[in-house]
Formats: sequence, structure tokens, C-alpha cells
Amino acid sequence: MRILLIEDSARLRELLCEAIREAGWRMDAFATAIEGRLALDGASYDLLLLDLGLPDEDGLDILRSLRLAKRQIPVLVLTARGAVDERIAGLDAGADDYLIKPFNNGELIARIRALMRRSPVTAMPTLEFADVRFETASRQVTCHGMEMALAPSEKSLLELLMRNGGNVVSKRKMEHAFSEFGDERSSNAVELAVSRLRRKLEGHPANAVIETVRGVGYMLREERD
Repeated sequence: MRILLIEDSARLRELLCEAIREAGWRMDAFATAIEGRLALDGASYDLLLLDLGLPDEDGLDILRSLRLAKRQIPVLVLTARGAVDERIAGLDAGADDYLIKPFNNGELIARIRALMRRSPVTAMPTLEFADVRFETASRQVTCHGMEMALAPSEKSLLELLMRNGGNVVSKRKMEHAFSEFGDERSSNAVELAVSRLRRKLEGHPANAVIETVRGVGYMLREERD
């Protein structure tokens, strides 16, 4: 999952990026509305965390323009505007949820998980392919009830492959899924991540193999006896 944060406080951006990346999700963060709009036009996101008090534009204007354009990306508003009428205005503008500053990061992560459960793209709380089971909320991966020790990047890769189980995932899509602005991943980096995950799957009786489709990408395939 890739998240976009538009928040003008540098310290809050830093803290939220750390918390969200620790939860296993990718994060792009910007301080202004114009940067956020450019990011929304240039990349695909699963969730938008939106501050309303931006220096160059009211966050509600971004929200309204998204809904007018029929963009269905879930939006969680993060703001100091706590009055009832202000919360109503945010929800009426198209926000899916509203969190008043200051807030606990644990509550933020829980609200993100709740929004993802309602999203048609990421709604499946449990992914299963062959003998592998992936709990998307806890990020726990098991095989026959035994936990698999995977790095965060390996879990993200496995999740992408499991959501597309039996279908080819292009290298370009993988590079996009694992990259953040200013930290673009190379094709070699994706290949190394695939190689590490492949070895770990082979070390368990998972009956799931990562097949290379030359010139295109990779596919998670069930290996039958």
C-alpha cells in the first residue's frame, strides 16, 4: 500500500512517515498543496492523509476537486480544526474520516487499517495463496501455521504478488510499488528482493513459487505435487 501525506509541519511529517513506514506501508510526503496535487496526478495512491491548513491552499479545496473528478481515493483529514461545524464541512466535502490534532499514532494506524478494509482495492484482510497466509493488518505471514521471517520490503513484495496470484506483475509496477519520491528503486533492486523472497519461500513447504516471465515481470504460481 502506498500513502500520500500533505502536511506543512516538517516535524509532524517526519513523525508520521516514521510511524507509517514502521507499519510496513510506503509513504510520500509533501508540505504544500501544489506539490500534493502534482503527486496525485503523477502516481497511484491507496490513501491520502490531508492537512487542511496548508500554506498555499485550503485542504478542503483539494478534497473537493478530487471528488468532483470522481477520484475515489480514501481521504483521512488530519487537522486542528476541531469544531463540530468544521468537522461536518470536511465530511461533506468528501472526507472518509477525520482525526483531530494532536492524536496518537496508534489510533492513526488503526484508522488507516479501517479505511483500507472498506476500500475495494485493499479490502481483503487475509490473503491466501497455496499454503501461504498473509494477515494484511498485522503484516504476519505464515505457512502451515508457522510464521515466516520476512523483511518489510519482502512482505510488500509478497503482498503484491499474492493480490495478483496466478497473474504476471510487471517489473515497472513493482518498481512503482516499492519506490517513494526521491528514492526510486532500480530494476536490479527489485530482482534482488525477488531473489531473497524466492529463497525464503523455498525454505518452507509453501507450494508457492515465484516464476520469472522474461521481459515482462514475475508471477506467483502454485506448485502442485
